[in-house]
Amino acid sequence: MTPDILFTSLVVAAVLGALASNRVPAEVTMMAALVAVLVGGVISPDQALAGFANPGLMTVAVLYVVAAALRDTGAIYWIAHKLLGQPKTLTGSQTRLIAPTALLSAFLNNTTVVAMMIPAVQEWAQRLKLSASQLLLPLSYAAILGGTCTLIGTSTNLVVDGMMQRRGLEGFHIFDLAWVGVPLLLAGSVFLLLLGRRLLPNRAGLVEQVERAREYHVEMVVPEGSPLHQKTIQDAGLRNLTHGYLTEIQRGDKLYTAVGPDMQILAGDQLAFIGAPDCARELQRINGLVPAHGGAHKLKLNNHQRCLVEVVIGPEFPGLNHTVKDSAFRTRYQAAILSISRGGRRQPGKVGEQILRIGDTLLLETGQTFVEQYRYRRDFMLVSPLSDSTPPDFSKAPLATAILVGMVAINVIGLLSVLEAAFIAAGLLLATRCVTVNRARMNVSVNLPVLVVIGAAFALGTALEESGTAAFIVNALMGQGIDSPWLALLVVYLITALFTEVITNNAAAVLVFPIATGVAEHLGVSPMPYIVAVMFAASASFMTPLGYQTNLMVMGPGGYRFTDYLRIGVPMSILAAAVSTALIPVFWPF
Repeated sequence: MTPDILFTSLVVAAVLGALASNRVPAEVTMMAALVAVLVGGVISPDQALAGFANPGLMTVAVLYVVAAALRDTGAIYWIAHKLLGQPKTLTGSQTRLIAPTALLSAFLNNTTVVAMMIPAVQEWAQRLKLSASQLLLPLSYAAILGGTCTLIGTSTNLVVDGMMQRRGLEGFHIFDLAWVGVPLLLAGSVFLLLLGRRLLPNRAGLVEQVERAREYHVEMVVPEGSPLHQKTIQDAGLRNLTHGYLTEIQRGDKLYTAVGPDMQILAGDQLAFIGAPDCARELQRINGLVPAHGGAHKLKLNNHQRCLVEVVIGPEFPGLNHTVKDSAFRTRYQAAILSISRGGRRQPGKVGEQILRIGDTLLLETGQTFVEQYRYRRDFMLVSPLSDSTPPDFSKAPLATAILVGMVAINVIGLLSVLEAAFIAAGLLLATRCVTVNRARMNVSVNLPVLVVIGAAFALGTALEESGTAAFIVNALMGQGIDSPWLALLVVYLITALFTEVITNNAAAVLVFPIATGVAEHLGVSPMPYIVAVMFAASASFMTPLGYQTNLMVMGPGGYRFTDYLRIGVPMSILAAAVSTALIPVFWPF
C-alpha cells in the first residue's frame, strides 16, 4: 500500500463517517475532501475542478429551472389532478398515486415531485377517509422507482452518465435505462399494492393528530391585568368554543380537572385546551389570554397576518440536537412552535424544552410570508401551509408541460443531447414567463449545495483512480475468489446500495464508479453492466429515512417510525437487487 493509497483511503473513510453522521453539511464534507486530495498532491488543480464543468452536473442545474417552471405553473398539480381521481379502495388509491408520481419523477427531480405532492396527498387522503401513512411512503418509493426509468429522472443517472462521457464512452439517451427501470417500477408497484396493506402502518401524521381533539393541547395563561380576571368560565366565553374545549386549570400548585361553567378564572391561571389546529387561532382572538408556550404572542405580527404551517426538519437545520429555547427558533424564524411530532407521536411536555431532531415535524404559527421565504431554504425538508395558499398560474400549465414533452422528444429522436435540449427548454420557459428569472435563480441557488456535492465528488472519484486506491480495492475484492462476472455485478450493486443508505446517492455513485469499472477491467468484460448497476443501486434506497431525501420528507407527515422503513424497505431492496441484477446483463451483456 503506497502513501497515496493510504492517504486517499483515510480521506474516503472520513467522508463516509461524516456523511453518515449528518453532523456536517454534505457540501462542506465533500469540499473538505476535495481540498485534502488536492493539497495532498493526489490530483492536480485541473482534475479537482473538472467535475464542476461536467455535462452531467450542468444538466442537473438546468433541469432545476425546468422543475421550477412546472411547479410555478401548477403543471404538477394539473397532471396529478387528472390522474388521481376518486378511487373507492385503498389498493385503487395506491395505484392511482403510484402511476402519476412515477410518471412525473421520470422527467422531474424526485424531491420537487414529492414536495409538491405531499400536501395534495394529505388532502386527498382526508377526502377519501384514508390514513396518509398508507400513501406517503408509496409516494416516496414511486418517485424513486420512477426516477430510474429515464436518464433525467434522477441526478445520479446524469452524474454517472457524465463520468462515462469523460472516459470516452458513449452517453445514454433519455429512455435507454427504461429497459430495466420500467420492469423494476412494475415489480416494485405490484409489491406495494399486494403487500403494502400488510406492511404499511395505519397511522396518523401530525396534521391528522392535531385534528383529533384529544391529541392537540393548547395551553394559555391569564396574565396580570387581564379583563378575564374573576370572570366565570361561562362569562369569559370559554364554555362553548367552536374548535376545542377547556379541560383543566393549573392554579399555582393546584390542578383543577373538573372545570365547571361557574368556576372563576384568576390572573396567573394556566388553562389547558384540547381541540383542532384552529383552536389556537380561536383562543388568540379572546382578549385576556396569551399562549403559555411557544411565544406566539411575541411575534411582531397581527393576528390576521398569521397562519399555521407544517415543516419537517432537515439535516441542514442549524438548531439540530438543541432545545427549542437554545436554538432561538422564534427569533430566527419569526415563528412559534405549537406542537412537535416525532415518529408519528406528539411530543409531550413544554415545547421550549424539547430537543429538535432530524425528521421532526413541527406545527408552527407564523406569518403568511414564511412559506415563500423558507420553501427554498435547506433548513427544512418540507414547508407546507395547512390552509389554502394562492394558486399557481394554471393557465400556463399546458404550455410548460408541452415544453417538457418537446425537450424529451428532441433528445429521443437524436436531434440534441440531453444538456442541449434542457438548455432550450429552460430558455423557452423563461421567455414564455412560465417561470421568472428570479424564481429560476432562486431554485438553482437553493439546490447549489447538491451541485457542490456532485462537483466535489467527481474530484474524490478521480483521486480514487489516480492514487491507485480503486485498483487496490478491486484486487482485494477479486482476491476473494470472485471470478464470475454476474457475481461481481451483484457485489458492485450491493456495495453501492449499502453506501447509498448511509451517505448521499450521488456521492455513493461517484465513489463506487471507479471500483465498478476496475472490476470490469480486471475480469476483461464490458464495463457497461457494472456502470448501469451503480446507477440503479445508488437510487435503490428504501431501508432508512436518511438514505434518500424523499424518504425523510414523508417521515413526519406520514407519522412513520424507523422500523416502518425496515419492515417494508428490506424486501423492497431485495426485490430491486434481484430484478436489476437479473435484467442488466440481458440488455448490457458482459
